[in-house]
Amino acid sequence: MTESLSLAGCFPPIPTPFDDRGRVDPDHLALNLEKWQKTPLNGMVVLGSNGEAALLKTEEKLEIWKTAGQVIGPGRLFIAGTGCDATGETVELTESAARSGAHAAMVVTPYYYKSRMDHRALMTHYTAIADRSPIPIILYNVPAFTGIDLNADTIVELARHPNIIGLKESSGNVVKMGEVVFRSADAFQVLAGSGSFLLPALAVGAVGGVMALAAVAPHALAEIVQAFQKNDMTHARDMQLSLIAANAAVTSRFGIPGLKAALDRIGMYGGPVRPPLRPLDKDQEAALDRIMREAGLLE
Repeated sequence: MTESLSLAGCFPPIPTPFDDRGRVDPDHLALNLEKWQKTPLNGMVVLGSNGEAALLKTEEKLEIWKTAGQVIGPGRLFIAGTGCDATGETVELTESAARSGAHAAMVVTPYYYKSRMDHRALMTHYTAIADRSPIPIILYNVPAFTGIDLNADTIVELARHPNIIGLKESSGNVVKMGEVVFRSADAFQVLAGSGSFLLPALAVGAVGGVMALAAVAPHALAEIVQAFQKNDMTHARDMQLSLIAANAAVTSRFGIPGLKAALDRIGMYGGPVRPPLRPLDKDQEAALDRIMREAGLLE
């Protein structure tokens, strides 16, 4: 399966829906997944950073993956975010995700003991996971959250492992992405970690992106990929530029509360965030509405 698993296209790291009592809401999760599958998205990442994975109990993660495995249909990839600080726990969660039907696991860098997470520690961690995982592994580099930045040498060496098939690169370092593409085998696939630099990433060899914005603007992001593939760079550039503010609104500016509020505004379920995260205030909601209208995401 590793050799044939394509990561090409657009994937949202989906938010986790909670009900008004703060519990995981599997019914709204299923409804959202059904709606996303009517768009050009190539699959879903379940329990990435935007899934509030760091705030979930293990049993909640298992429940979410069970629902996703039941609802995500043929032709869409189910990628599970399984990364933890402990190598052993990551292996166990990856095995659980595979039993729920996940096609691949996205594994964030361990970060709590960041001063000790040198090249050798990261090589040991990821190699142990890939050796034992029944599904392919995707490296996840997000230094803004973890304080750990996988360098090109470490990524390229890990890419030689037959069960490590790709990288989600969220740092925005397009030069590093190009270096990884150039130095790695063709089978290793690089994904943009944000909708803000999807087109530049494609230009240096990325195959697609795992992007929060894909949850609310799947058609627009897919249009960038399609225009790039057709060599219509003017249209691809115009689309990319038109989405920069909207992408910031659901990531760096308003974060997960902004992403969930944006979902509510397009007729999907965003719902509450889990404390210590807080919902948007009225001024932030007004700013989000304006940005979404300017990007053509609200009628």
